[in-house]
Order: sequence, then C-alpha cells, then structure tokens
Amino acid sequence: MTPQVLPFFSLLFLAPVLGHVSYTIPEEMSKGSFIGNIAQDLGLDVKRLEGGKARIHTGDSADYVQLDKRKGVLVINERMDREAVCDRTTPCVLHFQIALEQPIEIFPVTVEITDINDNDPVFEKEGRVLEISESAVVGSKFLLEKAVDPDIGLNGLQSYTLQPNDHFVLKLHRQSDSGKKVEMILQKPLDRERDEFVTLLLTAQDGGEPQRSGTMQIQINVLDANDNAPVFTQNVYKASIKENSPSGTLITKVSASDADKGSNGEVSYVIGNSMSSISKLFHITEDGGFILKGRIDYEKAQKYEIDVEAVDQGGLSDSSKVIIDVGDINDNTPDIKMISSSTSVEEDTPASTVIAVMSVNDPDSEENGRVSCAINENTPFKVVSSSSFYSIVVDGELDRERSSEYNITVMCSDEGVPSLSSSVTLTLHISDVNDNAPVFERSSYEASIVENNTPGLSIFTVKARDADWIQNARLSYMLEDSSVNGVPVSSYVSVSADSGVIHAVRSFDYEHLKDFHFRVRAQDGGSPPLSSNVSVRVLIQDQNDNAPQVLYPVQTGGSVLAEMVPRSADVGYLVTKVVAVDVDSGQNAWLSYKVHKATDRALFEVGLHNGEIRTVRQVTDKDAVKQRLSVLVEDNGQPSRSATVIVNVAVADSFPEVLSEFTDFSMHDKEYNDKLTFYLVLALAVVSFLFITCLLLIISVKVYRWRQSRVLYHSNLPVIPYYPPRYSDTLGTGTLQHVYNYEVCRTTDSRKSDFKLDRAASHNVLVMDPSSTGTMQKLHSERNILDELDSPLEVRLC
Repeated sequence: MTPQVLPFFSLLFLAPVLGHVSYTIPEEMSKGSFIGNIAQDLGLDVKRLEGGKARIHTGDSADYVQLDKRKGVLVINERMDREAVCDRTTPCVLHFQIALEQPIEIFPVTVEITDINDNDPVFEKEGRVLEISESAVVGSKFLLEKAVDPDIGLNGLQSYTLQPNDHFVLKLHRQSDSGKKVEMILQKPLDRERDEFVTLLLTAQDGGEPQRSGTMQIQINVLDANDNAPVFTQNVYKASIKENSPSGTLITKVSASDADKGSNGEVSYVIGNSMSSISKLFHITEDGGFILKGRIDYEKAQKYEIDVEAVDQGGLSDSSKVIIDVGDINDNTPDIKMISSSTSVEEDTPASTVIAVMSVNDPDSEENGRVSCAINENTPFKVVSSSSFYSIVVDGELDRERSSEYNITVMCSDEGVPSLSSSVTLTLHISDVNDNAPVFERSSYEASIVENNTPGLSIFTVKARDADWIQNARLSYMLEDSSVNGVPVSSYVSVSADSGVIHAVRSFDYEHLKDFHFRVRAQDGGSPPLSSNVSVRVLIQDQNDNAPQVLYPVQTGGSVLAEMVPRSADVGYLVTKVVAVDVDSGQNAWLSYKVHKATDRALFEVGLHNGEIRTVRQVTDKDAVKQRLSVLVEDNGQPSRSATVIVNVAVADSFPEVLSEFTDFSMHDKEYNDKLTFYLVLALAVVSFLFITCLLLIISVKVYRWRQSRVLYHSNLPVIPYYPPRYSDTLGTGTLQHVYNYEVCRTTDSRKSDFKLDRAASHNVLVMDPSSTGTMQKLHSERNILDELDSPLEVRLC
C-alpha cells in the first residue's frame, strides 16, 4: 500500500545575497500545490511580475515549478519524485531563476526536495532455496540477499526480521558503503528426520512513518551429513584494474576449501551483492576467477566492494569480500570554458592588462588531471594562472601597423602519458591610436615647369603615407610660411589640401626666376595631430620666347654704315662680323647665321656659328661697288626665332669712288625712315648729332697731321673703324665677348696694310651722312677721347 503523504512546505531561509530565496518541499506533491509566495519573499509587487513579464528560467532542468504571476506564488507544475530527480544524491535541490524585464532583474531561487517514505524495501528475488545439512554445526553462517530501498535516511532500509526463528538468528554487519550485510546463523541444529523442509520469512523494514517493509521467503532443504562448510583463504581479497581494461579481463581469483569429500566437498562461487549494476560489471567463474564483464569508469566509481559466497554441495557456505580499486587512465581532455573576454584593445594597451579569463578542468586524477596552459608562440600575450582560473594578459608591445588582429590560441595539456590537450582560440582586434607621423615618399622633391605657363597649371604632386588607420591616417597638405625674393611663396604656388597637387599661382619667366624652394607640410587627422614636412624645389625651364638681338652692325635710320672691301682682297678676306645675342638659355640661345639675300651671293659668305662675313672668291673689277647683304640670325629653339640685319659693303680702293654709289642707299634709307614715328626720328637725330660732333672733333685733329704726312698722301678713303658698345651677359648665356682689341698697321700701299683682330669685330666702316657733302674720316683718336667714350676697345696703330 502507498502511505499517505501530507503536503507541506516551509520557507527555509532567505539567502544572504539580496533576492536569493530558498524553499523546502516534500516530494510527490500534486500538480498545482503551493510552494511559496515569491512576490512577498522577494519584496516585489504582483503588478511588477505581470508588467515585467516574469518567467522562470530553469536551464536544462525539467519544468517542475510554475509561476502564477497573477497571485505572485510558485506552484507545482509536475509531480516530483525525489528518487527520479536526484537518485541517492543528498540534498536534492532544484536551482532556477526568475527573470524580469523593464528593467532586467534576475532572482535566483532554490527548492530543496525532501524525501518521504514512498518506497518499500524490495528483495531482488521473491524467494530463495537453501540446502543445509543436518550436520551443520551451531554457528554456521548463511549469507542472505540484501533488500533495496530507494529512500534515504530514516526512510531507507533499517532492519531485518526472520520468522519463525527457532533454528536461526539474524546478524547485521554494517559496511563501508553504508549498506548492511545480512547473515543467518544457525543457533539450533537441524533434524532432517523431524523437519525435512523449513520455511522462513525474511522481512526488511525501513524507519519511515508509516513504516514500510518487504519480504522474501526462504525455503530450507535439510540435507544429510555435510559436516564441513567451505572456508575462504582470505577474508578480504584486494585487486586493482585500469578503467580501460577490456571485457573478459581476469581481475583476481578467490579460493575456498571444504574438508568434506565427494560432492559435499565441491565448492561453487556466487556474487552475493544483489545490486544489478554489480552483476552487469562482474561475474565469477566456477573456479573462483573474478572476471570483468562490462566497462568501468574511474570518474564514476573509484572502488568496488563485492561480497563473494562459496557454497559446497551440502549447502554449507562461507563469505568473503573482494575490494577492487579502479586505476585512472588519461582518457579525458582538459575542459576549457571562457568566462570573460575582450574582442578589441587599443594598440597602446600596457603590459599585464587582462584581456580574457577562463576556467580549465580535467576530471582525471593526479598527474592525469594536472593541467598547464600556454599560448602559441610569436604573439605578445601570455597565460597567467591564478587560483582555479587562467588569465590571458598582454606580454609585449602591441602595434596595429604590424598586426591589426591576433588569433590567440590557448593550448591546455595535462601531465598524463600520453598527454591529452584541448585548445580554444580568441580573436582579438587591435584598435588604432595616432602614433605614426606622415612620411613622404621622397626625402625631397624636385620638379620643373616651362616658363610662360598658364596660372593654375598643375606642376606635380607630393605624396605622403600614414601607417595609422581611418581618421588618424587622413592627411591634409599645406604650405609652410616662407618667401621667395621677399615675396610669400603662396603667391607663387598653392597646394591642394586633399591630394597634395602643387599648382602654379602665376606665370613664371625664366629670365627673371630660374628656380625657387619651399616646404610642404603633411598633417594627419589624429588628436593630437602629427605632421612632417618635405623640401620642394621647382625649376623654371626656358622657353624660346626671345628672338635674337643684333648688336652689330647697328641699324640706324639717319646714316648709312658700309664695310670697305678693297678690290685686292683675297679669298677669305674678313669683311665684318655680325654680333648677336639671345637672352634665352641652352639650345634656345644657340645662334646660327646665314645669308638671306645678297647682291652677289657668289662673292660673300657668313660663318654659320661665328657670324663672320668673308669673301668667297677673289674680288674683281667687274664686281659692283655697292653690295648689300641680308643676314638671317636664327636660334635653335623649337619653334625657332630669328632676326635680320642689313650689311652694306663697298667694294673699292678709294673713298670718293664709292661716295656717289652710296647716295642711293641714303635715299632708300630716307624712304624707310619716313615710315618711322616722329619720336624715333627725333631720337635718331639727337644721336646722329652727337655722333657727328664727335667725328668732327676727331677729324679736325687728324686733318692737320694728315697734311703733314706723306704716308697717307695716296690714300683717298681712310678706314673708319666702328666699335660696338660694351655688352655683358649678366646671365652668363650671351654670345658677345666683352673686350675687342685691334691692331692696325697702315702703309702707302693699302694692299700691304696689316689689320689684326685680337678679339674680333669689324675692320673698316664707311659712314655716310645724307646731310654731309664731304668725306669724313675717323682715325685713331687720342687716348683721352677714347676714355671719354668709355670704349672697351684697344686700338694700336703700327
């Protein structure tokens, strides 16, 4: 029969932690039974339970408890059998949490299930047959099967009774596993002639209220004349076996002897424990061999104590105990659980900073359960053990520019042989800090731009890199304050803040500015920002934007300049030299000379590179007195630029001979001059007046000497040398020399006269003024006159 269970409950205690409530209830309470007023015990309003959507979170456990939110109470949701829930574990406790929302609150609750006496002691077999010889001596022991009661404490198995007990008494032996070994001891000899069969009733009783019991019938067959019972060689047999031993392994061997002979001396062995779990793991052979039958696990049981009974054919028996120690093997890997971890840290995180905490457990024993953890190499992290936890800490400098992410693998190994291990991998991102200044691709820059550029033209681009990330690597470019020739550099160039493109602000002129320097700064967007600068040099490239300028012969509108060539001139006679310069540089200033037009192309040629006009052939009497050459001076630029100069040449041996011929030149020049503006005519007139005044002064001095000397008696047309003004190329790119030296030696015979040009210019110059009616001779003047003219020429008369 099932004893009546009184439903009761009690609030055991409120945990010291705020909000932790514990209850104690008996098992087998019906569904809907009251457990406790949880709202009152937690100090909550019932409306809070409904508004916070209160619910019970039990994890992996069955839903034995239900929350009535309307009443704020806990009730039984499913009947609880303590033996099914906890087996023999004490105390039997259910853990769950009550969760609320808005705001989120978690309240832990424990419910302890107490045992009630709801199970009867049960024997595995309903009856047992014993054969006992009538010669069994008083005091003979017979091991009986033990009853099993799933209840615990007082509700568990407490005592045995045997009825009737005229011949036998019971003796209980407490064992280390809290069980009781039951032996039936003969206290009065059996008499087969009086009672061939004896029927006994063995009753097992618990201590519950009401008390429960179970019975087993013992049938004793009284045998004849078996005077000696088997006797084990040892009271206790000890053995050990590894947990991975295969089925069929011989664990130990028990042995018992019987002094009887024949069938009464034949002994058989049986396992006395009634637990079915033991019979599934072990069995004993007829010769006493104790054999492993199932699979044993050290983590479930470290030792087994098994009762063994030796029985002879006469029914006499003896009992012994086999204690089996289970040896651990390393069959469990360490169990790693990550408790807390960070997903990212900044690259300036200091050493010893904890980034993760984990627990490691190995259920094996001794060295098999002793665990050590380490991190994969080449990472700035290490594992530190503290109490039962392991921490992953920073063990070096973190640099996002070297590695922006780490896969940290923690390997935990036990000390077993062979060692078992397990691992866990943590991915950690390194966030950026502004610790890198911008770096330009070059230590300095040099670029060029052609002069006469369009303002706003892109010259080139400076480029910097920043090893940081996102905002810390966002660069802006700017000019550093400086000046070029006293003018701010910002009036020459500008820089694009985003791209670093350098633009020209103005149009450059190579002839005024050949190069200039400035500095560009690159600054990142970090806080505080970091920056660096670089030197930039801009070269102005020359462009062929200047035409050649002819310095000699000078083209005037007021007078005719003519070079004298005697008819006796040989081939290669130097008539004059065209002197020109080009203010450009390089090949743009390389000048070439060639005859563009000429009265007689076969008579004269001009030097391609030096501008010297020389006779090509011997001058003859047939050659016209008046010769006119148009010389083209051209530079080597692309495209080239040019200038033209008119050179008048008089082929004659005397001055009067050519005077009338050059009158036409004057008329031609007059027509040309009429096209000039009034201001140009006025300027030329002033220059001509000054020039004629100087000539008259010189001629008046020389006329007197000329009359005194017969050297010049036969010479009707003296050579009047003309010297170009001093010219100096300040840029170092001109083509005109600075000083011209002449040596002139005259005789009565002009063919034997000697003219020596040290640093070339013209020999003879014939000057005809349209307003003049006579011949003007310009001879070598006095030293003081030359000084007044500031002439760079040195003339020596032989």
